[in-house]
Amino acid sequence: MAKLVFGMNQSLDGYVDHMAFAPGPKLFRHFIEEAERQAGSLYGRRIYEIMRYWDDEHPEWDADERAFAAAWRKQPKWVVSRSLTSVGPNARLVEGDLEGAIRALKAERDGEIEVAGPVLAHSLTELGLIDEYRIYLHPVVLGHGNPYFAGPRPRLRLVGHDRIDEDVVRLTYVPA
Repeated sequence: MAKLVFGMNQSLDGYVDHMAFAPGPKLFRHFIEEAERQAGSLYGRRIYEIMRYWDDEHPEWDADERAFAAAWRKQPKWVVSRSLTSVGPNARLVEGDLEGAIRALKAERDGEIEVAGPVLAHSLTELGLIDEYRIYLHPVVLGHGNPYFAGPRPRLRLVGHDRIDEDVVRLTYVPA
């Protein structure tokens, strides 16, 4: 059975914003290794549209960016959306009964499936489907934006913490 893991970069005050801060080289390498190991990714529409950037080749990319793109392209992706009618390569649209579709996905796969997007994570949290939360805490204060937790914070229990690079700590939680 697959394990759903919601992990994102977060500011000290609880916001996610890929335009306000980005991973350094060591953290980016960590994300490449995770993408290579994952059984797939489950996206909300907005984050999926942002991640589609990795579908195209960019001549200015360095070796790590090319490695991330290759890992991302290779893994299966599921996109939850009420407005999209099609998705890109190696992706499937999830429509209709969200809970049933995700329970079936978890039952038919093994390994970790990344959950991306706070709104989708909130819906899956309410359904009791997320198995682990990984907060990559950056020393940045934004003061506004999209919160990591898009709704009431679930009861969580800390099960791990580690320093990923000189500025980022990963906090790992499971539902309490």
